[in-house]
Amino acid sequence: MSKKITVNYQEKPCYDIVIENSFEKLADAFSGLSVTGKKICIVTDSNVGPLYAQEVAKCLEETGNHVFCYTFPAGEENKTLDTVEDVYEFLIRNHFDRTDMLAALGGGVVGDLTGYVAATYLRGISFIQITTTLLAQVDSSIGGKTGVDFRAYKNMVGAFHMPRLVYMNIHVLQSLSSRLFNSGLGEILKHGLIKDKDYFQWLCTNSDGILRLEDSVLEEMIYVSCTIKRDVVEKDPTERGERALLNFGHTLGHAVEKLMNFTLYHGECVVLGMIAALDISHRRGFLSDKERKSIHELFEQFGFPTKVQGITAEDVVAVSKNDKKMVSGKVKFILLKRIGEAYIDMTVTDEEMKEALGTILK
Repeated sequence: MSKKITVNYQEKPCYDIVIENSFEKLADAFSGLSVTGKKICIVTDSNVGPLYAQEVAKCLEETGNHVFCYTFPAGEENKTLDTVEDVYEFLIRNHFDRTDMLAALGGGVVGDLTGYVAATYLRGISFIQITTTLLAQVDSSIGGKTGVDFRAYKNMVGAFHMPRLVYMNIHVLQSLSSRLFNSGLGEILKHGLIKDKDYFQWLCTNSDGILRLEDSVLEEMIYVSCTIKRDVVEKDPTERGERALLNFGHTLGHAVEKLMNFTLYHGECVVLGMIAALDISHRRGFLSDKERKSIHELFEQFGFPTKVQGITAEDVVAVSKNDKKMVSGKVKFILLKRIGEAYIDMTVTDEEMKEALGTILK
């Protein structure tokens, strides 16, 4: 098993996404970058580091580079400028220069934070992504978005900074809890809903194999989802237009995620946001009631929470107004015309959002 997807930036090949079932070919993939005799700092967290940092460091050392490792406490609450400063200090103390590199080993929090450090340390150094969660594999590692949370505001500080390689070992998914796996699966279902009806149907048909974590099914699923995200970010690398479609479910989902103090995972909140967005799409006459219900049933089949309690619709709408997706005071909302066809809508009202939130709030 080995699959590779090349991502272009400004109409030129920029980096490869390499899909493997072990770390054994990491050295080969990295050697293609022609980087040797440099310092590489693996940035990881306290959950992932003990599991994989030693093995990954050994692979990178085989490429003729000197490998360091920096580990920070796991959790979204540590995706902050304080942690960024700690990484800066580690790099400075170890004399990293512009020709050295970072390697993000972990999920979305690690990848976003490491990418932001790479984008800003010495005005920009190279980095690679070595993903260990499904969410990072199919979403956050692709497209060059980096960033950290700032006080109460999620991902409000960041930069676009492309990795030089994205390497994923799908066998690490076996170590994830079902909820962490679903955090990525929520984004995968989103890919089908916004861009590819046939792929969404494939996900429905192969739901049992996905739940059993069958290698061949996971490989195909990850490959197709990465290809969909690749196609979108190539057309709109800095989110000026079509890339915003990837935010389906995120406007309200991010608000729920924040109000629940991150006790729900990102993909779980995206699904809740998608349920609300599907309701608005249905009320506007685009999506049939049958389609809406069938999507909802699939969410339940995969074990996603479809209701949340302890927060109000008014609070969710208010928090959504602090989202970076606002444009001139208006919410850039993503709706579906039909399964596989999403569009940007700037006319969704507060009342529509509150009414739709009634479908997910207990």
